[in-house]
Amino acid sequence: MRLIVQKYGGTSVATPERICNVARRIIETQREGCRVVAVISAMAGETDELIKLAHAVSPHPTERELDILLATGEHAAAALTTIAVNALGGTALSLTGAQAGILTDRNHAKARIANVSPKQIHEMLSEDYIVIVAGFQGQTPEGETTTLGRGGSDLTAIALAGALNADVCQIFTDVDGVFTCDPRVVLDAKKLNEIAYDELLEMAGSGAKVMQSRAVEFAKKFGVEFEVRSSFKKSSGTIAKEETASMEDVVIRGISLDHHQAKLSVTGARDEPGIAARIFSNVAAAHIIVDMIVQNASVDGTTDVSFTIHEHELDNARKILMPVVGQIGAKRLNTTSGMAKLSVVGIGMRSHSGVAARMFECLGRSGINIQLVSTSEIKIAVIIDEKEADRAAQLIHAEFGLARLLTAASATEPLA
Repeated sequence: MRLIVQKYGGTSVATPERICNVARRIIETQREGCRVVAVISAMAGETDELIKLAHAVSPHPTERELDILLATGEHAAAALTTIAVNALGGTALSLTGAQAGILTDRNHAKARIANVSPKQIHEMLSEDYIVIVAGFQGQTPEGETTTLGRGGSDLTAIALAGALNADVCQIFTDVDGVFTCDPRVVLDAKKLNEIAYDELLEMAGSGAKVMQSRAVEFAKKFGVEFEVRSSFKKSSGTIAKEETASMEDVVIRGISLDHHQAKLSVTGARDEPGIAARIFSNVAAAHIIVDMIVQNASVDGTTDVSFTIHEHELDNARKILMPVVGQIGAKRLNTTSGMAKLSVVGIGMRSHSGVAARMFECLGRSGINIQLVSTSEIKIAVIIDEKEADRAAQLIHAEFGLARLLTAASATEPLA
């Protein structure tokens, strides 16, 4: 019998009716001759409500207790799904992340999976149980409850699929799959039949909310192929897999937008060893995540260092960096909020030239100013005014003919 790991997101189990729909889908999968392990997220909005409750009783709840609290959201959803499966004639048992054998490091709130020992899952599957696992959580070697960060149920499912050597891993969500761009922004965005791990990883890290980036990293590392698909439809979704030679025929696979960015520039800094370290060590000490970093060419022994962070970190970053600017002899600190990052992603960039020039020309013709540029082997990202972000995405999508090219590629190169 084939072994299938399925993950259902918060919107999929948001109401009792949707939980029953999920239960029916799980039972149907088993009746097709499969053994089923289902990973369940907390009901939509539940995690946010628990966080609000924690902050209502304390302005600074400890991360240990917060992990214990937040894990209960997945416990409840997994138990409710199990109750629904059993009520519909199935035979299921629920497990916490710890009971499922998910061992993590000791980093509360953003724990990393260290090992998976699914002995209890194997035993339950051998007795023909459907196994329902609470996502987003695990435990330390000392038995402390930990959580895996937002979107952590994706990581739970991928890790279990790898440890169980599952035949199929399906990530059920409220969208039909991975699209060339957010369909709410680009109306003719197309669903991709397939995407390489590296492409999805770049898109997830550039604002696309379909998958947790750490889950994609885990899938790439351990070769876990998975499908992102809708829990509300029967249609197939998008398969994430190791890249193939034919995938390079499509130059641009997708476009991502990351809103609410802020740009900071330390101007007139001395161009000498250790200056950049002084700037970013102070930012890192405050646990502020830096995204793009650009340093200008040196002029008369000085240079400008610009970087981006999330907008909500801007005030904190200003307070930290103002003293540093004086200490390193820089001229000033300039900050700008209301920025957005637009990224184009595709492994086809490795074998096709002129992508950056074409992208910049398209934005230039439309009067959209580029403030920062960052590139990798398969991505070009630009910082632009947030007010122009949606229009820029629409223009780039049309410029590269993503809807047309990907429709043609899908017709001539079907998935195996």
